[in-house]
Formats: sequence, structure tokens, C-alpha cells
Amino acid sequence: MNNHYKIIIAGAGGIAEAVGLILAEWSKVTPTIFIGNRTIDKAQKVTKWIEEGVTKSCTIKPFHLAEKGITKEMKDIFEECDILLDCLPGGLAPKMAQFAKDYHLHYANLTEYVNETNQIISLAKDAKTGFILQTGLAPGYIDVLANKLFQSFCKDFKVEKVDTLEFKVGALTDHAVSPHYYGFTWSPIGVATEYIKEAITIRDYKRTTIPSLSERAKIIIDGITYEEDLTSGGAADLPDALSEKVRTLDYKTLRYPGHYEWIQKQIESIGHGNDIIKSLQQNMQQHIPHIENDQIILYAAVQGFDTNNVLRRREVAKKILPKTIGKHVLRAIQITTAVPLIQSAQLLLESSYTGVILQSQIETDRFLKGDYIIPVYGKV
Repeated sequence: MNNHYKIIIAGAGGIAEAVGLILAEWSKVTPTIFIGNRTIDKAQKVTKWIEEGVTKSCTIKPFHLAEKGITKEMKDIFEECDILLDCLPGGLAPKMAQFAKDYHLHYANLTEYVNETNQIISLAKDAKTGFILQTGLAPGYIDVLANKLFQSFCKDFKVEKVDTLEFKVGALTDHAVSPHYYGFTWSPIGVATEYIKEAITIRDYKRTTIPSLSERAKIIIDGITYEEDLTSGGAADLPDALSEKVRTLDYKTLRYPGHYEWIQKQIESIGHGNDIIKSLQQNMQQHIPHIENDQIILYAAVQGFDTNNVLRRREVAKKILPKTIGKHVLRAIQITTAVPLIQSAQLLLESSYTGVILQSQIETDRFLKGDYIIPVYGKV
């Protein structure tokens, strides 16, 4: 941040920790940070963890974020602050967005949940402040990168349409063992949700929905073979923004070979119960461990014909590892999720955005060259 701001972080999990630490350590002008959580002890713990990890002087204050209603403390903080960064579970996003609108705060969130995103689009359409939605890793950074590839391809080759726009992300462990070939590096409920809910894609220039885990394929990135398959949420609003311009567009999640076959067996064993997402989550948690050592693999590509009818393809691939910020080491999933949220906050605070801003509407160059993005993702 280039000026002093007062920033609310809603939530006290691993991403909230990372957001607070990076804001305090990397901002040119250190903001005042408020950490809100329904359990005040967790908010206090995160506050202490950040204070112990920064190398600069900073002001961080924990507060109780009530599950129902609004307290005087919450009201005072909302009236004092400039922006609310929502790191809570996706189901709470509309509630946090409503607070932001009511108290004239800018707002940015991470959730891939489609229904909750649609609710926020409706409630914030006439807001006087800016609401950047789905701005993590996937959805988030990967969508801005894919949109940038599309725009550059069309400009450089003087075309208006392309054949393929594909983008993929894998939050993976360094090693994988049978039978599941996976380790949890982030929310199990998030993994289960993206495997079960439908994926939004473009097929034959039309936006459409396709069952997740229905188009499995292999891909080689930097000489390593991964499996990819459709999952929900990661495409953000690009299927809406680029329909009629792209013949085929999809977001897929990267996994080690063998994982999706194991997941398919779990889903088949569950059957067609009322809460298949919860059942899949429970099944996975019984067999799959949580692992601290992680890496992020991302890949995006655009392909189409130029004006001379020559088939062209452009690709970007990145591998991102854990990184030391201040005195703490952040996992790859933490830093890759946190910095797009913080970069979005800077865009909102230092520009004139109002109302809802979806991933396709973000200024790609300004975002991808941002103060927080470059140190983690590098240049494109």
C-alpha cells in the first residue's frame, strides 16, 4: 500500500494469517489491521503470530466478529475502516458483503462458490464502493492470467476469436502415495465441493455447464506428468465474458496420476445421498493426511489461427514453492491465495472502482505487474 489504510481481515485461518503478515511486511506504508473472528481467542492468536513475524512496526487489533447481528465494537470498527478482506468460508460471503455495503467499505473475497457470488453481485450492483469477487488463486490470479493471454493473442495476431483457452492449477504435495495420491494442503470441504458441483465452461462458443470430473486427461508440465479434470468455480466469470469469442474454454484442477480414479471410486461408493459433498469430505479425511510441505503448479494456454491461417499457441507455466515472509515461512497455497486478494485491495483503495468487479473486468496489466503479485508469481 502506498498510503495508510485501515483494513479488516475477516477470518483467522491460514489465509488470514498470510494476508495480515504480507500486508504488514510488504506494504510501503504499513496499514492498521483488524483481525475479526467468531472465536476471539483465534483472532488474538493470529494477531500475536503476525506481530511475532514482522520486521516492521505495525498496529494489529483482534476483535470478536459475532455470528449473528452486530456489536458496538464491530460497528465502530466498520465505521473506522476502509476495506474488508473476506477470508471466511464461502457461505458467509453475502453476510460480509452486506456489512461492507452498509458501512461503505470496499470489499474483496476468495470464494469459488457460485450461488454466493451471484447473491453479492445482486446486493452490491449499486454500491458506492468497489467489490472485487473471487480473487484468490483459482478463481483469481489464474483467470486474470488467462484473460491476459487471450487479449494479447488477439492483439498480436489481429484476430477477434481463438480456438482454445485453457487454465489449470494444482495445489499439490511434494510427494504422493497410493491409493489416493494426494495430501490436503487446504480446506477439505473446498476440495469436495469443487469435485461435486458442476463446472462452467465454453463449448462451441457457448457458455455451458458440464459435470465435474468428466473430462480427465494427462498433461506434461516441465517434464512431469499430471492428470487434469474439470472442477467447479475456477473459471470465475470468463465463460460469460468470453462466450462467442472462444470456441473451447475450461478450468481444470491438476492432480498426480491415480488420484481422480480413487476419488471416482469414493463417489460411486457414496451413491446419491442428500449430502454427497459432506460424505465425500468425510471419506477423504479418513484416508488423506494434511501435509505442510506444498507446491502450486499452474498452467495457462491460448491457441488459435492467425490471419495467415497458421495455428499458434502461447503457454505460461509456473511452479511456486513456500516462501519466507518476515520471520515466518508461508506455505505455497497461503502466499498464492493471499497476494491476489491483497493486490485487489490495493486496486480498490488506490483507484476509482465502484460496484461489482469480476475477474474478467480487472485491468490485467495493472494487476499482474502489481507490488504484491510480482514477488510471488513473477513476471508474465
